[in-house]
Amino acid sequence: MKLLDRYILKSFISTLLTVFAILYFIFILQGVWLFISELAGKDLDLIVIVQFLLFYSPKMVPLVLPLSVLLASIMTFGSFAENYEFAAMKASGISLQRAMRPLSIFIFILAGVSFWFANDVIPKAEYRFLNLRKEIIQTKPAMAIAAGQFNDLGQVNIKVDNKTGDKGQYLDNVTMHVKSSSGYENKTVIRSVNGELETEETSNILKLHLFDGNYYDDVVAKNYEEQKKEPFIKTSFEKYTMNIDLSSFQDEGKDEDKITNTYGMLNIKELNYTIDSLQRSMNVEKASNTDNLTLRLGNLLSMERQPSSNDTIAKIEIADADLIKDFSYDNQSRILQSAIDYTNNISFNTESNDLSILNQVKKINDHWLALYEKFVIAFSCFLMFYIGAPLGAIIRKGGIGLPIVFAVGIFITYHFINTFGRKMAQEDGIIPFFGGWIGSLVLTPLAIYLTYKATRDNGDVSFSLSLDTFKDLFVALKSKRQQKKK
Repeated sequence: MKLLDRYILKSFISTLLTVFAILYFIFILQGVWLFISELAGKDLDLIVIVQFLLFYSPKMVPLVLPLSVLLASIMTFGSFAENYEFAAMKASGISLQRAMRPLSIFIFILAGVSFWFANDVIPKAEYRFLNLRKEIIQTKPAMAIAAGQFNDLGQVNIKVDNKTGDKGQYLDNVTMHVKSSSGYENKTVIRSVNGELETEETSNILKLHLFDGNYYDDVVAKNYEEQKKEPFIKTSFEKYTMNIDLSSFQDEGKDEDKITNTYGMLNIKELNYTIDSLQRSMNVEKASNTDNLTLRLGNLLSMERQPSSNDTIAKIEIADADLIKDFSYDNQSRILQSAIDYTNNISFNTESNDLSILNQVKKINDHWLALYEKFVIAFSCFLMFYIGAPLGAIIRKGGIGLPIVFAVGIFITYHFINTFGRKMAQEDGIIPFFGGWIGSLVLTPLAIYLTYKATRDNGDVSFSLSLDTFKDLFVALKSKRQQKKK
């Protein structure tokens, strides 16, 4: 490898690693704030917190890596152009294409590694992450209760003064408020000297054993005079056991899609198998719905013209007038009403079947999007490099000032287009292929255009004039404000 190639690779890789580390830390910090309610005040061990963040962090790579490549490319090639290193290369007969060759090979390797990471590492980390969140609640139930404050567990508000035991399962001085069916009043209060938590890994039921306590229940007074006495029932107990359903508590404050949808935990082979199974299941349901509808419609399908929903009653009365004329008026009304109810029932079942099929289509689309994303992250490395490298050579600015402005602007546009396309594909507005690749398809012409301009030594894509204009405008506004103050 030539000295120049080593120099370019060293400059780019060092910048890439630095930028990636900073951005990765920022995105992980955002994850801490996202799950702060699950981590704070629950006596979690440091090892558990580290595992929590470790399993959460791989899913940030598809966001951080393309932005890091884009920013590192602009900074590296902008620095080369700003320090006239490109001018020295051109004077020696080395073109921009030749300078980009070693980095193109490196980006190709990086794209392969990112594809492997998205296909193997991220699904396994997602699986471990979701199971760890469930384990915190199920195998360590005391973590759901913070000492010294009221904790909302479904239909129960519970407060304990202290927790002991290896899992914090032993509770001291327990106070509980049981919510009414309406959820707005707490008419039942339970207090006990101590308690114990018990649960099983395979169950969502948390057993709370209370010892040596009292059960207070407010009595609904029949009149105002009795209500002023504030009557209640007091019951003493030596042991009292409550079953608390943790399934609803586990979903609180969480993104339900991330919990229930498992496509993020599958690799390409598993996704293909799952998509094929879902497709066959949907086809079977479609055939079953069609046969059922045909059977229920019966002779109605042979009619040449079906009545619309607005004039169903009128047309049935006209069409069947000769058939029901021998019946009494009351029987005629019952017959017509039965026909209307039967037709409405068919319409309701058809709409329900269509909604069920649409939900299955959305589920299949989610799996297709997860499949395409594994390829998109690899292609995005090439895309961002061939946008950032020529753009840095054109703007001729290195460092962390102007390159960050361009990098953030381009990446936000890319991420917004991808998010929009994904949402459209999830709702079956566009096919999943375009939903997953729309951001890359939109920005690919920009990469080709910038690469063409830079390699042709065409400097008419200049940003210095616009930047100077904004700078002069800012100075003028500042001077006007100072004059007004005087």
